[in-house]
Amino acid sequence: MAKFQNGRFAMVKEVKLFEEDDDSFYREVQLLARLHHRHIVRLCGFSVGSKRFLVFENFENGSLKEHLSDPLKTPLNWRTRLQIAIGIAAAVEYLHFFCDPPVYHVSISSSTIMLDENLIPKISDISLFNVAANRVTLPTSSRCSKECTEEGCKKIMFQLGLVILELITGQSSNKGGVDLVEWVKESGFPKSIHKMIDPDLGNNYDQREVNGLLNVARLCINSVDKPRIYTPQILWYLQKKIGIIKKENNFFG
Repeated sequence: MAKFQNGRFAMVKEVKLFEEDDDSFYREVQLLARLHHRHIVRLCGFSVGSKRFLVFENFENGSLKEHLSDPLKTPLNWRTRLQIAIGIAAAVEYLHFFCDPPVYHVSISSSTIMLDENLIPKISDISLFNVAANRVTLPTSSRCSKECTEEGCKKIMFQLGLVILELITGQSSNKGGVDLVEWVKESGFPKSIHKMIDPDLGNNYDQREVNGLLNVARLCINSVDKPRIYTPQILWYLQKKIGIIKKENNFFG
C-alpha cells in the first residue's frame, strides 16, 4: 500500500518479470488499463525507473480472507456471500469471453478478492503474462491456443470452487484442519454439510441455496479432471437457479 501527497491511498504491485523489456511492460499496462468491470480492481497508474510498479485503487475493507478469518470484523451475512460468488463468476466470464485478448493468468483466492465499502468483491491479481512459467507471454490476437484456454479454464474453475467453499464454511484449506477439496469430493459429503457451515452464519441462511452453491463448488473442483462446465454456465446457475432449484430442470443434478 502507498500513501500519496494528496492523502489518498493505493495498492501498489512491483513488476519484476520484465527486466529491461520496456515494450512488454507498457503493453501490460495498456492491456490492464482496458479492463473495465465492476468486479475487477481498476488500474490507476504506473511508475517506471530502476523499479516498475502498477498502481491500483485501494480498498479500506481489505480482503475477503480478512472478513472470513478476522474475529474483529463483522461476519459476512449469507446474502453477501452469495453475491460475492456471483460477482467473481461474472468477472471471470468477462475476462474469458469479453476481453480481447482473453485473460487466463488470474489468481482467485480469498486473499486476492478485495471488498469495497459496500462489500462488492473485486479481483485484484490479474496479469497478461505467464507468471507460473516466469516468462512474458503476452498474446497478440483474440485467439488463444486450445491448450492455453483449457488449462486456464481448469485452473480458474478450481480456484473459484475453492473460494465458494470458503464462503460457505469460513475455513481455508491451507490453514490445516479439514481439507475442503477432499471433503467436497467425498460421495457422502451432503450428510456432513450442517457441520461444515460457517458458525458465524448461525441459522441465517437458505439450505437450498447452500446445497446449490455446494453443487457449483464441487463441479468447479472436479473440472480439473473432467472439464464439463464453463463460466457462463456457472454464472447463469448462480443468477437464475440459486434459491429456486427445480431438480427436474437442474443441469447440475
